[in-house]
Order: sequence, then structure tokens, then C-alpha cells
Amino acid sequence: MTKRQWGAFYGTDLDAQLRRRGIQTVVLCGISTGIGVDTTAREAYQHGYSQIFVEDAMTASTKEEHDYVCHYIFPRIGRIRTCDEVLRLLSDE
Repeated sequence: MTKRQWGAFYGTDLDAQLRRRGIQTVVLCGISTGIGVDTTAREAYQHGYSQIFVEDAMTASTKEEHDYVCHYIFPRIGRIRTCDEVLRLLSDE
């Protein structure tokens, strides 16, 4: 699937692909915490997905931008975790 806008849901069939597979939780990380990750997170929230944000697997143009989004936006719509925590959770399944 090719992402053409900031958010991964806009103009793609991502929602249909996830629902078809019964996926209810998405794990998000990426290059731009305050742009692509944030936009995708807001779209996922509007579509009703549970979300896990891998804080140390994303970055922004400034530390302040990254910290703001991770501390004030993401906790409202999902759970913040580290890579180690996510990998530990996945190995328990």
C-alpha cells in the first residue's frame, strides 16, 4: 500500500485491509512524530482502533515537537510504550 498523504488512512484501503484481518490494535512509529504519525493516529482513533505508540521508534524535527506530541496528544488516544516493552508483549503472545 502506498501512503500518499500525511495520514496512512487517507486515500488508501488501510481501514478495509485491517478490518478484513480482524485487526483492532495498531502499533505506530515513524519518521515524523508530529506530522505522519500524529495524523495517522488521529485517523486510526476516528476509525475506532486501539493504538500503541512506540515512543523511541519515532522522531521529529525537534525534541520539543516529539515530546509535546508524545506527552500531550498520544496519551489521549492510545498507550505509550518503548520498543523493548512492545517486543516483550509480542513475545508473550
